[in-house]
Amino acid sequence: MKFDAAFVLENANWPALLVDAASTILRANQAAVKTFGPALEGATPLLSAIWSPENGGTAEQFLAQWERTPSSPATLRFRVKGGGMASFSTSICSFAKEAERWFILQLLPEPIRGEQSAGDTVVLHKQKLDCALQMARTVALDFNNALTSILGYSSLLLSKAEANHPWRRALMEMEKSAAKAAEIANDLAEFSRQDKEIRGQLAGNLNTVLQRCVETFQNSGREPATWRLQLERRLFAAKFDEAKIQQAFVKILENSVESFKGGGRISVQTRNVELAEPTQDRNVKLAAGTYVCAEVSDNGEGIAPDILPRVFEPFFTTKPAPHRGLGLAWVYGIVTNHGGGVAVSSQPGAGTSVRIYLPAEKDFVRDGGQFVGDLTGNQTVLMVDDEDLLLTMGDTILSSYGYTVYTANSGQKALDIISKSDKPIDLVITDLVMPVMSGRELVERIRQISPGTRILCATGYVRPGLGQERAAYLQKPFTSQELLTRVKQALLAEATVVD
Repeated sequence: MKFDAAFVLENANWPALLVDAASTILRANQAAVKTFGPALEGATPLLSAIWSPENGGTAEQFLAQWERTPSSPATLRFRVKGGGMASFSTSICSFAKEAERWFILQLLPEPIRGEQSAGDTVVLHKQKLDCALQMARTVALDFNNALTSILGYSSLLLSKAEANHPWRRALMEMEKSAAKAAEIANDLAEFSRQDKEIRGQLAGNLNTVLQRCVETFQNSGREPATWRLQLERRLFAAKFDEAKIQQAFVKILENSVESFKGGGRISVQTRNVELAEPTQDRNVKLAAGTYVCAEVSDNGEGIAPDILPRVFEPFFTTKPAPHRGLGLAWVYGIVTNHGGGVAVSSQPGAGTSVRIYLPAEKDFVRDGGQFVGDLTGNQTVLMVDDEDLLLTMGDTILSSYGYTVYTANSGQKALDIISKSDKPIDLVITDLVMPVMSGRELVERIRQISPGTRILCATGYVRPGLGQERAAYLQKPFTSQELLTRVKQALLAEATVVD
């Protein structure tokens, strides 16, 4: 099947199908496979294989008619496993994917007595939500790809432009606009994902992420503040998605900086926490175990007691536009997806303290931090993505810094290049979500035929486990500097492991 993006309905208890206008089934969840059986097997299964003539017209005609005059839910008949026919209350939604029109069909078995129970109503509401989540997930992927190209080119030009270049200000505004759009895309991705962030992650040192965030604010030209860092020198190791946790801390630090006028004090502290029994910290109940705690405190205006219980509500904010009220809701989602918790305490006029707890191991990781230095290289890099505009952008950036670059718009073409290349490929940068052969399958194939090749996975938000081996990630959208830095890190880190 050509559709390979994450399917949010994969684990739904009712049958769900993703089809195109020609009634080709692009994706079927496990409940659908169990319900309809062999009819959904094969490379290109068709909706017509389970479509009942009693529905009137063909499946293609029904989809075309529904697109003109939507009506959901619709009662439809389908051929189920074993050859019999069954009626389903079918919720339908559609969305555009490039030049195509795709439909999501969610099938709820009709009640025997023709009456809808309260439980059925709940399922129908969830079906509508899942359709929205699937569309948000697909849009976020496409949006991130476009923004990656814009950010890549604009940041490359900025890095080459002199300080007094007449176009420098325009380029900076372009980069800022793209970064703002990236926040919206990330909001869509965060609220559409249901998997846990820590799956497949390696243990890391939270101090490095915090130091990077604080340095960014110190050099940003924002409201001046006095910063105090108290970081545990031997901090326990925690598994986390570096990009997401960094975004969470940026949101918290933004709130601290905006909490006072004319300067203030911000304290950032980390410590190890060992709990022998369940413990309550304000709004968070922590199970017994080992944690790392990162606390950000300020002496700003504080939060009123009647507002404090609502700080994690999505779209709730006391700030003026353009704030969307997703800051702490986003933080809460990221941290809880890591199995942790967020506690907030505040006194009006005396400041606010936000504490993030992440499950940890009694182990220590020496983290060298972000690579700083010469970003040029002379290695051979293969970039794989089904979006040609990203291949062109990556080729432009990496070639300008000395790398030899090959590009492939499919996994099979990438394997052909690796097998036929006169010299070894030092690094493969691959998107994880691609048609026909996914990035995950490509990584597994490369490890079989060329185990010494370094691998860097580019992703908008999907982070499947890639085995126990080290896998480096590049978060979309990214700037040229982020691409060059991650490439250098991947080459140096893997070389260290091999030595």
